[in-house]
Amino acid sequence: MRHPIRTLAPVTAALAAGLLLAGCGGVEPLPEVTQGARPTTETPAAATSALTLGGPGTACVLPVSFGVAEKWTPKAVEDPENPEFAALTRQGPATVRCEVDAKPAGHVGFLRVWTAGKGPARTALEGFVKAEQNTSAVTYKESGSGAGPVTEVTYTVFNKVMEESKEERAFAVSTPKGTVIVHLGGLDTAEHRAMIPAYELARSTLKAL
Repeated sequence: MRHPIRTLAPVTAALAAGLLLAGCGGVEPLPEVTQGARPTTETPAAATSALTLGGPGTACVLPVSFGVAEKWTPKAVEDPENPEFAALTRQGPATVRCEVDAKPAGHVGFLRVWTAGKGPARTALEGFVKAEQNTSAVTYKESGSGAGPVTEVTYTVFNKVMEESKEERAFAVSTPKGTVIVHLGGLDTAEHRAMIPAYELARSTLKAL
């Protein structure tokens, strides 16, 4: 039997990371990860693109394409429409389609791509954030991209198990095929901030297909 969801890490990391997604086979242990650069007062270096994701023949066929940072590994989420796994594959109006794993780059986290129905990007993104529990400090802003106007959000999520808050962010763009949301989480705020260059690379190279 194929399983569309796998455990990403030990319980503590799994709870902090959020969704447990994608792949086939049984439960796999988290590979040993060399911790990435921790946040400092300096701005993290810009990420270098290793490949373009989203077009035909790529790991995830999407309504948009964007650059993927070096060593980050993309993989399509299998059977995301299966109602049995709706609690993990759906968030508000959006369904997860693809995850880009940061572990090979030395971080604990994912860049995940979600799709929603046609409509304003802001509306879909607001519904996505409202479906997340224990959020605060939610801030939206508008910008542009190669795929058109983009709505971006930054916010914090309080994890009751770990008794701490962590930063998260996402951007959304409307396309003729529906709204696309690209979300960056992370094990904790330190990991999240260290992975921002990969997120910024995706946003700055975004193109409609």
